[in-house]
Amino acid sequence: MTLQQLRYIVAIAEAGTFSGAAKTLFITQPSLTKMVRELEREMGIQIFERTNKGVHLSRDGEIFLGYARQVLEQADLLESRYKKQAGGKQEFTVSTQHYSFAVNAFVDLIKQYGGDTYDFSLQETQTYTIIDDVAHMRSEIGILYYNAFNKAVLQKIFKANDLVFRELFVARPHVFLNASHPLAGRDSVSMEELAPYPYLSYIQGDHNAFYFSEEIFSTLVRSKNIRVTDRATLFNLLIGLNGYTVCSGVIDQKLNGASIIAVPLQKEGDMHIGLLTHKQTHLSRLGKAYVEALERYIAGQVGEKTVKSAE
Repeated sequence: MTLQQLRYIVAIAEAGTFSGAAKTLFITQPSLTKMVRELEREMGIQIFERTNKGVHLSRDGEIFLGYARQVLEQADLLESRYKKQAGGKQEFTVSTQHYSFAVNAFVDLIKQYGGDTYDFSLQETQTYTIIDDVAHMRSEIGILYYNAFNKAVLQKIFKANDLVFRELFVARPHVFLNASHPLAGRDSVSMEELAPYPYLSYIQGDHNAFYFSEEIFSTLVRSKNIRVTDRATLFNLLIGLNGYTVCSGVIDQKLNGASIIAVPLQKEGDMHIGLLTHKQTHLSRLGKAYVEALERYIAGQVGEKTVKSAE
């Protein structure tokens, strides 16, 4: 097994076809196919499953790809340290629910480790997609929550996909409101007081079951519902329509401005927010640095009234 072979495997996985990868790598498709078959024989596994529409990773191949990317990253670090020319391009991907601290930590990571050449991805996306991204090693880290309602379902999915959840903190229920909202000056608000106002939530696509909702108390019946795909739209609608969304209460005014505030919700129920990783992989240097940045921002943004300790 060589580093070049590992780079070929990564290229095929990203392209989705041998022909597409061959063009990217500037080699012939027969040569690439031969290399893969030789590597599969050497490893004693089938890395790719071939179909008429292209190729996709086998179960063994998904795990192999995760290790391959870690080996290539370490090789790039060695070249960067001991060769005069710059090392290879750094790559890192995280999939997350819509949390400002996840964005802040990502900014810190790029400032500290980006260098001259990098390819980083931050995907604020649907809950099921986060799980799928980490399960298939498209993302090294996922960030999401569970509560008493969805815990059993999510843990069953985590176990089936060899995923590990590590709790970062426990948040009490809050709502995000426009700073000029009629209820904005309250010490806390109730569901009954919020009933006249539009309720905003994130679309979960084909997996729009209550268990995948990003907002707790998703099963409550509300007369005014608006569903969106991104945080900027949600915040604009909160301001424009005096709407609200149920949330963790953790917000960064430097990132989101002073127009949105968090108000405690008079309802019992905790959000256990944490990291999702694959059992078969270890965090890379960039992954560890990102987690450290997350922990710094959580410590700085999360107040005693918002969370309980996750120890």
